[in-house]
Amino acid sequence: MAQKNAQPVTATEHIPASEHGGGFPPFQKETFASQLLWLALVFVALYLLMSRIALPRIGSILEQRRQRIDGDLAQAADLKESSDAAIAAYEKALADARGRAQTLANEARQKQAIEFEAARKALDAKLNSRIAQAEKTIARTRTAAMANVRGIAADAAAAIVERLTGGAPAGQKVADAVAHVLKR
Repeated sequence: MAQKNAQPVTATEHIPASEHGGGFPPFQKETFASQLLWLALVFVALYLLMSRIALPRIGSILEQRRQRIDGDLAQAADLKESSDAAIAAYEKALADARGRAQTLANEARQKQAIEFEAARKALDAKLNSRIAQAEKTIARTRTAAMANVRGIAADAAAAIVERLTGGAPAGQKVADAVAHVLKR
């Protein structure tokens, strides 16, 4: 295949200058009336197409969206009301539970106070009984000790008198003297 010696072709070389008529085609006087006619026909066709087919579809889509949004808003309002009611019921139940817990705590506190008071009274009675027994024991021990003290004091006094005088005094005189001194 033989190649022609070709040079790059520019846009002005493809279209001869005589076809242009010397200006921008839409503004040429010869084609202006036909262009206006076609503009009017295309405008009417597009207007009819848009007003009869496209715009009603778009309008129905917008209406469906508006209805869906209104439905969603109504559903959200219903859910909000039900959640508010649930929150109110929860808060009421919580307040009731706190009240019952406070009542139970007060009852338990009173019951423990009564039990403590009864235990304290029983312990006081037991301690008073032990104190009375201890006082009786102390009184018996004191009486026994005092009896022994009299005997010991009489023996000691007799021993002291015997040592000082060299003779033993009479037992009854020493016991009377010790009794007289201890009564003071």
